[in-house]
Amino acid sequence: MSKRANGEGSIYQRKDGRWTGATYVIRPDGGRERRQVYGTTRGAVAAKIADLITKTANGVPASSSDWTVEGYAAHWLANIAPGALRPATRSNYAWIMRKYVVPAVGKRKLDKLTPAHVREMHTKVSATGVSDRTVQLSHAVLRTMLSEAVREQYVSRNVASLVRAPRGERAEIVPWSLADVEAFVKSAQDHRLSALFTLAYSTGLRRGELLGLRWQDLDFDRRLLHVRQTLQRLGKDEGLVLGPPKSMRSRRSIPLPAVALEALTIHRQEQLVERSAAREGWVESDFVFTTTIGTSIEPSNLLRTFNALTAKAGVRRIRFHDLRHTFASLMFSQNVPPRVVMDVLGHSTLAITTDLYAHIMPSALVDAATAMDSLHVSSLQKEARS
Repeated sequence: MSKRANGEGSIYQRKDGRWTGATYVIRPDGGRERRQVYGTTRGAVAAKIADLITKTANGVPASSSDWTVEGYAAHWLANIAPGALRPATRSNYAWIMRKYVVPAVGKRKLDKLTPAHVREMHTKVSATGVSDRTVQLSHAVLRTMLSEAVREQYVSRNVASLVRAPRGERAEIVPWSLADVEAFVKSAQDHRLSALFTLAYSTGLRRGELLGLRWQDLDFDRRLLHVRQTLQRLGKDEGLVLGPPKSMRSRRSIPLPAVALEALTIHRQEQLVERSAAREGWVESDFVFTTTIGTSIEPSNLLRTFNALTAKAGVRRIRFHDLRHTFASLMFSQNVPPRVVMDVLGHSTLAITTDLYAHIMPSALVDAATAMDSLHVSSLQKEARS
């Protein structure tokens, strides 16, 4: 056995010429075990042992070097994501991970992942024919997972943060016009969920916020609606799940316009009739919008109803979420300030609002140009007087 330097652990050359060494490391369960490493030179083995000693000193389990991206992803989704992400976000991330990230880089060693591998993932995901937005989401999910791996000291850096995510062109939002809204309202006026659609285009609530709305969240005297929870289907295994709003600013109070207040008042009376007709078959839930027996409405069923009413109205088919964009468009057409629209929609920053709706804010942009002209003219007049 060759003499070893301080801190090297036990290093010696085997009969086949290779070098090997050993030192104690921390197991994932917190215990210690003796770990052997191999190399073609004494220096290579010494470097590996030094790395293990450093990880042990920092409390990092030695098994971190055994993680693959796929293996750590399973660990992250099962043990870390539930406490860090909203249920709907975790479900979406799990799908993106399973569908795109793992097939692209899942077999790579977690601690050997490089920026080149991240770019390789972009290429592979894009090659499946998906949109740039899906490639961006795949990058975001990997970056989020690696951030946690850095915190847990399984990796020393987040390589996904070193790579620029693809910047595809955002699809232009083309909301309904006022005439489209009026045609849809006419087609939906006799439907039992007409109040839901009225709320959608008159307050900009998200689908999950509408389905999770309870009567206790409505203050008819003060004409306020409080957004406190959402209802979403996360998958076949998890079913319908109540969760918090999308962000802190999404937890908000919205003034109810007269058209929404009237629709909700009528809807409450109609729900009482349905409850009476169902008798003991009624399921008490306090949800504003339910099935005819009081149970939660399936999001997919709501979409089918919306599409059918859209076809009946003879207007351009849009996504349900585009009712939210339609609300914003109608607000800007009435010169409502972007900050107010941001607060009603529950966006986390004003930049999100202005970025999304810059192309449908012509009056606001004209006002800005007019204000600038006024300042310029005023300045010139002052110069002339002086």
